[in-house]
Amino acid sequence: MYKYLLIVNDIEQQLEQGQFKAGQKLPSIRDLSLQYACNKSTVIRAFTLLESRHLIYSIPQSGYYAVQQRGASLQLPENRVLDFSSAAPDPELFPYLDFKHCVDKAFDMYKNELFIYGTPQGLPSLLRLLCKHLANYQVFTKPEHIHITSGVQQALAILALMPFPNKKRGILMEQPSYHLFIQLVESYQLPVHGIHRSPQGDIDLNHLEHLFRTEDIKLFYTMPRFHNPLGCSYSEPTKKAIAKLAKRYDVYIVEDDYLADLELDSKSDPIYTYDSSHVIYLKSYAKILFPGLRVGVAVLPQALSDVFRTYKKVADIDSPMLSQAALEIYIQSGMFERRKHAIRDAYSKRLEQLHRSLHSYNEDSYIVASPSQSGVHTHIVLPPHLPIKVLLERLHKKQVLIQNLTPNYLPSFEPLPLMNLSITRVSEDRIDRGVSLIANEIKHLLKQGRRV
Repeated sequence: MYKYLLIVNDIEQQLEQGQFKAGQKLPSIRDLSLQYACNKSTVIRAFTLLESRHLIYSIPQSGYYAVQQRGASLQLPENRVLDFSSAAPDPELFPYLDFKHCVDKAFDMYKNELFIYGTPQGLPSLLRLLCKHLANYQVFTKPEHIHITSGVQQALAILALMPFPNKKRGILMEQPSYHLFIQLVESYQLPVHGIHRSPQGDIDLNHLEHLFRTEDIKLFYTMPRFHNPLGCSYSEPTKKAIAKLAKRYDVYIVEDDYLADLELDSKSDPIYTYDSSHVIYLKSYAKILFPGLRVGVAVLPQALSDVFRTYKKVADIDSPMLSQAALEIYIQSGMFERRKHAIRDAYSKRLEQLHRSLHSYNEDSYIVASPSQSGVHTHIVLPPHLPIKVLLERLHKKQVLIQNLTPNYLPSFEPLPLMNLSITRVSEDRIDRGVSLIANEIKHLLKQGRRV
């Protein structure tokens, strides 16, 4: 095992065991480099990975601190962390006892299947159930077109690497986009292109058509609903236009519908509804269940299914059978639907509070994005001359965590002056305090700039 991974594993275990409390300072880089007999860059690499998982956070010229120990309540004292950076689900809202019941029942019902290799495509009974379940999202398909993956991330990795019937190689993605997918295509040195998505969530369809027509693009990766990090959604005419262009120019759309369960508008359909022949539909169950469950769903056109199945089998033989069996029972019992409504309502109230606070403290210091009824995040547009890096550092010192959006852009794209705000890790009664701190720091930096 690489030394930095050993450090990561040890610190993760200490966090889980409660050896570091929320807000407690971790050992210094120098101390850990001596403890593990490695150079400082190895420790920094470990800390960077832990920070990307939102397990720790850094304060410049101070050190690294624990975000939250496992099982700790998010109702922290007022002087503790306000985490607007994470889109990870709120543990306070998740059904541990219900799901434990489903896991126990899965052991009883599938005791024979759990201890043998399954199928690369997924548990057959779950595939049949998902056909009915996905119809609730206007995704009508057959079991042979559904593939269970170890999270949406695995599906993206397979799609990025596998050959497509259009014989093209390039990948097109919105800017900004999902930072881990950007890292993936860069790591494999795949040909990649970007297209701007405005702060309002719009896309230039003429430019999209130009790229489809002139570039060697096999797939276009998009988040039409509750885009991360913008938080906005495409209109129905835009989704229809994208589907039409994909079919005309033989480009496959990879539709990441990771927050489909939070949608309040029953008339909002995925792009898949308008053309299933050139759309790959991805859905995650992490936001409604647990990130550790690692169950994702990929619905593929017939032309891609066989190749995808082969690549997945080479990658991991099959996805965890226990997770699949438990998910099947959880959906079939009606627990999933009940929990979905509870989480959606809670997040909707938080998002409403966030927008109220943003408008309340704004004195023309920033532009608030158009409110969304649901989702988990929104954004504000900052003045272009405001030093965002300095702002994030000042907020960190006040234990307000904000995501750095630079990794959400390809190197060839200049990041927009945006601040993303997620509500999953901040309780409704603490959102106003967090926004007041953010607004005050923005005003402070603007005054400093005017004096200079």
